[in-house]
Amino acid sequence: MPWKETKVMDERIAFVVRAGGGSESMSKLCDEFGISRPTGYLWCKRYEESGSVVDLKELSRRPRPSPHKTSPEIEGRVVQLRQRDGWGAKKIFKLLCDEGVSLPIITINRIIKRHGLVKREDSHRLALKRFERKHPNELWQMDFKGEFSVKEGYCYPLTLLDDHSRFALGVFALPDQHTESVWRSLVRVFESYGVPQTMLMDHGKPWWSTTNGHGLTRLAINLIRQGVKLYWSGIGHPQTQGKIERFHRTLKHDILHRGRPGTVAEWQSAFENFIQNYNNIRPHEALEMDTPVKRYIPSQVAFSPEPPEWEYAEGAIVKRLNSQGMIEHSGRRYFVCEALARECVQVQYLNKKLLIKYRHMYIREIEPKTGRTKAIVTPESKTDV
Repeated sequence: MPWKETKVMDERIAFVVRAGGGSESMSKLCDEFGISRPTGYLWCKRYEESGSVVDLKELSRRPRPSPHKTSPEIEGRVVQLRQRDGWGAKKIFKLLCDEGVSLPIITINRIIKRHGLVKREDSHRLALKRFERKHPNELWQMDFKGEFSVKEGYCYPLTLLDDHSRFALGVFALPDQHTESVWRSLVRVFESYGVPQTMLMDHGKPWWSTTNGHGLTRLAINLIRQGVKLYWSGIGHPQTQGKIERFHRTLKHDILHRGRPGTVAEWQSAFENFIQNYNNIRPHEALEMDTPVKRYIPSQVAFSPEPPEWEYAEGAIVKRLNSQGMIEHSGRRYFVCEALARECVQVQYLNKKLLIKYRHMYIREIEPKTGRTKAIVTPESKTDV
């Protein structure tokens, strides 16, 4: 029978005191306290050897020699990797394997917890299963990661990610969200990695406009002229861009782990270090613990600084819009789209109305008699990317 659960130390002390008197039978005394005779003799012996009732407390049952205990050197390496990168046990396991060290993931987790290196934000729900493109450059995702105050004003991180490989194509610390700044960054990426087939973005500036019915902006037109098909995420469906949202969380965790920069230049330096680490070193669970650089190859479609004009069908009526995105017809001007300023469009007639077509897209319907114009199409939204 076990010791009573309440006041165990008091029971042990009382037992030793009475047994030490020598006037009571050990058998009857053990029965009274509900323990076996070997246990009773054990506690009496421990008291005699130590000379103090303090040593009657429960001792650890863990074997003194621990043949499978992690060496201090390996445990120190786990702590070092955790402190350096802030990564979880699975990624640290992969790095240790690359170094020739075999250590179970559960052991790595215990080491991290034992050293107090677990933060509340490190715990999160498992991500939902998401679809991905079968090959690199079939789809790129682009987005801004909020804004951060710096000495110069604000920093707006622009991020680009390949959907298939999770390869970070670029993270740029921009001082604004203007078309010119974003386009310069995109040109740098295009010159390094080529041009993708499609791109996915949200309904934000500068790739979406609320001033016209179809949402086209000058940046969107620049991408279309490169032959890029554009997708916009569904409004109210942030999960459409789940991969880049997850990328943003990793980016934020890394930057805060290493110390928040104070200037735009410091942010850019931090981003470049992050990209090098993210693409080449950090194992990615969605890639079966591979690195993005091993899954990515540049696009075979080269960037064209001066893309040729779109060739409309032979015999088509083609006119160039003015600097305000307006078209002249029969001595009058009609608004088409400010984003198409100075672009060539095709004019078609239908029931005394004008249909304005830009490349493959019908843009606007114009009624010359009343001067009324109406947007025809809206950009395609995707909610299943």
